[in-house]
Amino acid sequence: SLWEPAAYLLPFLIGLAVFVVYPFINVFLISFQNDYNMMTGAFDGFGVENYRKILADPNFLNGLRNTALYVVFVVPVSTAISLGIASMLNANIRLKGLFQTCYFLPMVTSITAVGLVWKWMFNYDYGLINYFLSFFGVEAINWLNDPKYNLAALILYGIWNMLPFTTILLLSGYQNIDRQYYTAARVDGAKQARIFLRITVPLLAPTIGLTLIVNTITASKVFTELFPLFNGNPGSAYSLYTVVYYLYDMFYTKWELGPAAASAVVLLALGALIMVFPFFWMLLSSVKTAAEVNTMPPTFWPAEPVFENYTFAFSKAPFGIYFVNSVIVTVACVATT
Repeated sequence: SLWEPAAYLLPFLIGLAVFVVYPFINVFLISFQNDYNMMTGAFDGFGVENYRKILADPNFLNGLRNTALYVVFVVPVSTAISLGIASMLNANIRLKGLFQTCYFLPMVTSITAVGLVWKWMFNYDYGLINYFLSFFGVEAINWLNDPKYNLAALILYGIWNMLPFTTILLLSGYQNIDRQYYTAARVDGAKQARIFLRITVPLLAPTIGLTLIVNTITASKVFTELFPLFNGNPGSAYSLYTVVYYLYDMFYTKWELGPAAASAVVLLALGALIMVFPFFWMLLSSVKTAAEVNTMPPTFWPAEPVFENYTFAFSKAPFGIYFVNSVIVTVACVATT
């Protein structure tokens, strides 16, 4: 019936409304309330004073710059390296399981513990990175105490930290590629580079696109990585603000909820500008046939919208089990943290 899909969507929509839509509307309204008092909820009229304040704040502008540079460097570099790692893990090599475990182990390790290890590696006097660079005649770099190198240290740590998850996504894409394509190409005498560019990359394009979207969202929220490296501060000279750290600083340290809400809205708006095209691409792909999704070069509009993907998701896949599992994990994470 017409209401059956809505019944499947109702639990998701309720959760979305309670945990996403309502908080967003609340934050959006607070961002326009002048002199908002967090304790009493009182404010001095509506206006754009909070936005004027953050746009005139050097820390916020520095946070925008640092966040943009972090995303620009970390996302493509980590994706490229993960693509090579996934290619090797997908091959039939000895000790394949051991290598997979080694690459995926950081995902289950505390980011604080890993950050402390990297802090030791960046140490000016006895860090492994300076020791390695000394073989090439490079003088020791004060990664964590010289503001000129703080962002570089954060980027290096961010690239490494993003590798496991990115590798898992790309490896799953590799394993969905039919091996017959590679067999036929080798029979025709195709070189390895040509096979990679003409078979692997086109068939991995949807997975690579998903990876870039997810990693861009994750990198734009860089925050936790700063704590173990710089003792909870935004860099050695407070010059490594990011947008999320600025939000945290305004809310938890200075108790200025209005500017904090305004910075959150600006971050969301910038993210929306970046994600509008991928969102519409995902939406249109959901009403394409399997043949249209895998067509190269890709087509933007479906020849005729079909809803078989939604039918499969709501009727054939165990959607109820997936939803219950998600709720259990969410409640457990919120309760324990």
